[in-house]
Amino acid sequence: MSKHVSHLSPELSILGDSLQVHLPSIVADQTSQEQSLLEPYARFRSDPINALQEFGLHLTGTGWRSYDKIVGTDIFYPGFSENMRAMVMRQGKLQSRISELAQKRVEVEIHEGLLGPKGLDGEVEEHITRRLARRRQLEEELRQVAEEWTDKMICKMDSKLFIRGAYYLCTQLLTRAYHQGIHVSSHEVMQLRAVAEKAAAKKQSIIFLPCHRSHVDYVSLQLVCYRLGLALPTVVAGDNLNFPVIGPFLQHAGAMWIRRSFGDDQLYATLVQSYMDTLLQNGYNIECFVEGGRSRTGKLLQPKFGILSFLLESVLSGRVEDAIVCPVSTQYDKVIEVDSYISELLGQPKPKEDLFQFLSASNVLSLKLGRVDVRFHEPWSLRGFIDQQRSRLVKSPSIETMYDAAFKRKLLTTLGYKVLKEINDVSVVMPTALVGTVLLTLRGRGVGKSELVRRVNWLSERVRAQGGRVAHFAESTTDVVVDKALAVLGPKLVGRVDDLPEETFYAEDRFQLSFYRNMTIHLFVSQALVCAAVYTKVKLGGGPEGQRISYTELTEYVLFLSQLFRAEFIYPTEGLRETLDSTLQGLERDGVLMAFRNNVTSNEIEYIELHTQERASGRENFDFYYFLIWPFIEASWLGAISLFMLTPPPHHTDTDTDIDAWVDYKTVQDRAQLLGKTLYHQGDLSYFEAVNKEALKNAFSRSEEEGIIAVQRPRGDGKVAPKVRLDLEWMPARDSDGGLVAEGKLWEMCERISQSRREGKNRRDGTTVRTRVLGLAELVGRDLFGDVVVGDEGPASSARRRRSVQMRAQL
Repeated sequence: MSKHVSHLSPELSILGDSLQVHLPSIVADQTSQEQSLLEPYARFRSDPINALQEFGLHLTGTGWRSYDKIVGTDIFYPGFSENMRAMVMRQGKLQSRISELAQKRVEVEIHEGLLGPKGLDGEVEEHITRRLARRRQLEEELRQVAEEWTDKMICKMDSKLFIRGAYYLCTQLLTRAYHQGIHVSSHEVMQLRAVAEKAAAKKQSIIFLPCHRSHVDYVSLQLVCYRLGLALPTVVAGDNLNFPVIGPFLQHAGAMWIRRSFGDDQLYATLVQSYMDTLLQNGYNIECFVEGGRSRTGKLLQPKFGILSFLLESVLSGRVEDAIVCPVSTQYDKVIEVDSYISELLGQPKPKEDLFQFLSASNVLSLKLGRVDVRFHEPWSLRGFIDQQRSRLVKSPSIETMYDAAFKRKLLTTLGYKVLKEINDVSVVMPTALVGTVLLTLRGRGVGKSELVRRVNWLSERVRAQGGRVAHFAESTTDVVVDKALAVLGPKLVGRVDDLPEETFYAEDRFQLSFYRNMTIHLFVSQALVCAAVYTKVKLGGGPEGQRISYTELTEYVLFLSQLFRAEFIYPTEGLRETLDSTLQGLERDGVLMAFRNNVTSNEIEYIELHTQERASGRENFDFYYFLIWPFIEASWLGAISLFMLTPPPHHTDTDTDIDAWVDYKTVQDRAQLLGKTLYHQGDLSYFEAVNKEALKNAFSRSEEEGIIAVQRPRGDGKVAPKVRLDLEWMPARDSDGGLVAEGKLWEMCERISQSRREGKNRRDGTTVRTRVLGLAELVGRDLFGDVVVGDEGPASSARRRRSVQMRAQL
């Protein structure tokens, strides 16, 4: 008999709205494992009379549907938009900026003689009059522009009738796709409501900071807030979603529109800051995504600091006393947009958001995609965070220090990563993520049902041991939960082999499944890095003594990998040594690795090897950990190998200016992806997901940070494309025939990464592999230098040219 999947906390399921439920009833039912608070809506097609009745209840605002007695600042009333626009325009910061910009323009016009000569005696007064008149004219024009932008930007919560209907419509659509509804923890929502009541009494805002995997994220959070009677947050959204029909609908439901990029537009940036100030000063809740855009890979992205910086500035400047921060995790059994994500990761351009695209994807609303889990971290004071960090980061706090640019950057960075960590802390691992992770970390081609269930049970226990949460399904057995996960994933992602003695499953679409595996990887990054380092010895074969790795070697290689993946993962806040030692202790306790010490009394580790218990079990747990990290190792290796394409062709090396040749950055990244696809299909790359453009972009960014490549990004309107070149110190050599030589710093880095790459059938032939891989790199990048751009960098460029001549002579 299968084990039951363990439960972590009581949950509530939001499926529909036909029942009125007050919050006290939630408290009364906290002893139950899960409660379905709301019954599904009647469908118009199958039960039109009841469906119309339910719709009427929402429009008339019967019972809780009225959304009258909310916790927070009043919203959804006639004249809301006009009131908000007026409050934004009255902001002192905005008015000062308008006056400043007008004065600067007047000074330019005076310098250019556009306001006429200053004149003598009586003409001076006339000149001053013209100047003041021109300044007032410019200020009025800038105010009109600011007011027009404000009207386009702000959310327009003017109609309670509208939001009632919108809630009904969105719940109908969402529960068609996610037929198991929205699940929340009763403890977390009770805690959130209590905090919201205290914040409302102080006229403070709650800043919801969710992760971002789907457009459903903001819909689900709005539905939860509406159902709990909390004031809906103003959702910060990119103006790419402001297309006809859908854009106005979202704006009247709580969305505000901002540009994806501000450029050097000082007025627009000040306008955004003024809007944030207005919202926070008046206690309006805000929702923005700390990652910026949606994650195409399933794991958290690195934080984006745009809107966060505005929110932090509001409190840091003193214009806002305080605000409450609430990190939010939204997890899915299946994400609607994954198909399009994979296309984008493989290099296809992102389609422009429009109504046709929205409607063409509407067929997913009839699918059975499982459920959505929304989890709330314990909210905390932004002012308290600032004070705590100031006392920690600054030895002698002062008013001047608070406005120091370096302190602000450090504070903003710490805030971003703190929020990401707390999102991970409350994230729930869904059944589809468990099944996907197991299928992608097995050596065999497929797996029997009983073994799949056993490994899902093992993984569930490992998740909980790491402090993670596993989604629970009342009293369902693991068999049942796995069946539900397989049904949601479907045959497109997980294949099934029929006519066998036991049900056998295999990963049909490994790329898509990697999205769900990446939802668990944050829990095991440390173990994966350690096992990858140990694998550098295990892959050499031989007896146990030959597969040992010294503690020093382990530390160095784990540090190397950690730096390699610093843009991929959110690491523990503890130092490397402390994290490494605690990870080793855990792996030793679980019987995966053995650590040998100098003597009985010493706690100093000398070397590490596979545990005898792990060898006896066929390395299945050890395999699990480094199978998790291998695709990222492959992607990093591909990123490093692709830099060989930046070596100028042999016929370019006769002049001393070619070394300064810049090539189009985007073209290089596209060619790197093409190189990866070629290497994969020819057997030199094990994982097709390693060619995804996000991983390659991270690899190139890391190379830029380390000075391996230089990137030239012209300022302005973005019409000039960025250029890239390889740094001289990393420039590969060529042999007498003009071929690339597997030597030098760049090749050494490739080899360093390769130490932990998975052994493949084509990788054991040494020189042949080097020749083939470098030959392919040169072939794919052959025409990059067909239209070079010679960098003009003054004395530095000249010095580089002189060094290039010397280097070529030496080579």
